[in-house]
Amino acid sequence: MTDATRRTAYGLVLLAAAGTFAVTMGSRQSMGLFLPALNTATGLGLGSISLAFAFGQLWWGLTQPFAGALADRWGAGRVLVAGLALMALGTFITPFMSSTLGLIFAIGVLAAGGSGMAGPAVLMSASMRMIEPARRGIATGIVNAGGSFGQFATAPIAAALIVGIGWGRAMQVLGLMVLICLPAAWVLRGTGARAEGAAHKPVGTGQAVREALRHPDYLLLCSGFFVCGFHVAFLAIHLPGVIQACGLPTQWGGWALAIIGLFNIAGSLAIGWATSRWRSKSLLSLIYAVRAVAVLVFLLAPKTGTVVLLFAAVMGLSYLSTVPPTAGLVAKFFGPTHMATLFGLVMLTHQIGAFCGAWLGGKVYEWTGAYDWFWYVDILLAVAAALIHLPIREAPVAARPQSVAT
Repeated sequence: MTDATRRTAYGLVLLAAAGTFAVTMGSRQSMGLFLPALNTATGLGLGSISLAFAFGQLWWGLTQPFAGALADRWGAGRVLVAGLALMALGTFITPFMSSTLGLIFAIGVLAAGGSGMAGPAVLMSASMRMIEPARRGIATGIVNAGGSFGQFATAPIAAALIVGIGWGRAMQVLGLMVLICLPAAWVLRGTGARAEGAAHKPVGTGQAVREALRHPDYLLLCSGFFVCGFHVAFLAIHLPGVIQACGLPTQWGGWALAIIGLFNIAGSLAIGWATSRWRSKSLLSLIYAVRAVAVLVFLLAPKTGTVVLLFAAVMGLSYLSTVPPTAGLVAKFFGPTHMATLFGLVMLTHQIGAFCGAWLGGKVYEWTGAYDWFWYVDILLAVAAALIHLPIREAPVAARPQSVAT
């Protein structure tokens, strides 16, 4: 294969993966805009509706290890087709749901499960298998930036559609938009072949999972990613409500989510570039420390439109920029063979944190009438995550002295 052909192949794979992540993430991260309308239309209360969104966060994570295992064995294409179809169906039928169980089924099972099957575990592992190790950092940054661009582009569109055609039809339009990603499944269809690294022996999926769960560095990485999920789910679901509680118009919520997405494009690309030059664990510690400082400053500052957008910009730089170094560490520890499965497990811990962030955000507001106590916990968790990553050893597990009993 010539260099030009290789570059073209790389570009097509990255376009398919990043484009799919853009559409699915854009739709998911815009759901917070529909929360007030859902509350008004159903009368279920913010806590009940937050539970449906929170279950979706958890189910999105639960599907990823299983979707990753299927993609590891059979290729990403079939998994993506099924995921996109389920996500479109769940989003489309949500406006017809009037009970908590109905919302959990539509939002939490169908839409979230489908999005998980077409999520970062499958997309990033597909990209990393097809791209040489020296370029994997920037490749994961590009795929991650695709999700951020989707949020930037979709949130204002969703806000405008809500105003123009009503929240129900607007949500259905978002559901149908997901189907434009089906051609990407064909591009990524052949990425299930096993590619063994020189330092990694062929093992079964179950054995790979058991070995990963016995290694402290992997567990520390999972713990830190729990905190990331706690942060981003709260922002995605409740930031529009935080902004409304500050007395700002509804449109500011859409623009704040868009700013987060826009600045996360820069953050994702920058962190992807940085992972090939600095230690990933140090970059992760820096990201969480930045979040802690940003939230503290936001709490102390007056809640004007300018402050809200500046806060969204800073959080955007760190929003999903945790993904490339986290995915890179998983690949560095265990190689690419079971990447989708093992990164899917890390994503599961992320989404357990997301469940807590989405649900507790609504419950704290119901209990206290404000989000302040939630922000305090947010700061403490960010500081803890910054410290958790420091002891991680960045080396392939197979190349280390065996200090863990097997």
